[in-house]
Amino acid sequence: MAFSFGDGGVPEGVLLTYDQFEELGGESKFARRPGVVAAETVGAELAGMVAAIRDGSFVPVVWGDGGEPEAVIMSTSQYRQLRGDDEPPAGTIDDPTRRVYATEPLPDSRPMTIDQIAEMMGPYSQQVLEEIRQEEREEAERARREDDSP
Repeated sequence: MAFSFGDGGVPEGVLLTYDQFEELGGESKFARRPGVVAAETVGAELAGMVAAIRDGSFVPVVWGDGGEPEAVIMSTSQYRQLRGDDEPPAGTIDDPTRRVYATEPLPDSRPMTIDQIAEMMGPYSQQVLEEIRQEEREEAERARREDDSP
């Protein structure tokens, strides 16, 4: 789970797992500090990292024990880029680790049945749906027979 940090309650940086960074394509999206730094290095250099985040010159830092990548520090803007989020309007305090997205249907959305979805996906999906329904009918018939038997 990623979390943000910064002064005065304003998110400036994000700490996330290396796995999340890698899954979202971070290695191909960002130049980063070479190597894997130790936690002690992060502690000693954190003030400088925050200063670089603030002036826009920060590159993500991968850190962990024994040279094994475990976590990544990046700016909130870099984290939004990693996830493909939009940037908030200027002056808006935004924590990208706590973003809430609109989930309401779009104005042109319409309800669809499972049959319509299978039809859109093609003949194989329609066949699989029919097989699932056939299995459900057979199970229901077996259960009915068991209930009716003396």
